[in-house]
Amino acid sequence: MTIHKIISPLSKETIAQLRAGDTIALSGIVYTARDAAHARLTVAIQEKQPLPFDLAGQTIYYMGPSPTPPGRVIGACGPTTSSRMDPFTPAMLQAGVCALLGKGGRTTAVKDALALHGAVYLVTYGGAGALLTQAVRRAEVVAYPDLGAEAVLRLEVIDLPAIVAYDIYGGDLLAKATLKYAQGSA
Repeated sequence: MTIHKIISPLSKETIAQLRAGDTIALSGIVYTARDAAHARLTVAIQEKQPLPFDLAGQTIYYMGPSPTPPGRVIGACGPTTSSRMDPFTPAMLQAGVCALLGKGGRTTAVKDALALHGAVYLVTYGGAGALLTQAVRRAEVVAYPDLGAEAVLRLEVIDLPAIVAYDIYGGDLLAKATLKYAQGSA
């Protein structure tokens, strides 16, 4: 199996090479954001207010955080359910976000927005938050510290494992896998 090593922030050329089902090792900068942070970012985008960081080319990780143990960079950092961010996703993509990382399926509107803006949706391993910490080299709060666990973090990662769920060509790994399972050939 080929593992595509990609670096975030992502270029449109990198995005164009990815296909649904590809396994990737993501390195570079990844920002975490969940519901409350997405709501604030979306308002800022819509009202043309300054953003706390440049969204162009960025990867946003829907991370479910846990407290950081002493001596560690970060606590368990597994994905949270992505569909909760669906109402905010088109604005984030329009502002330049190139990749979204989480778990679970997305709406048709999100899939259409991904294709329109040339972005991908990645999934990573739910229930493996402690294991995923091994990919995080640095973590710092960069926006909305008043949100506590939902503050935006800037992560420096090396080889964070993920799979392309939706590509810019309409490829949908989740639908393909669901159909395969329903046909009894899983």
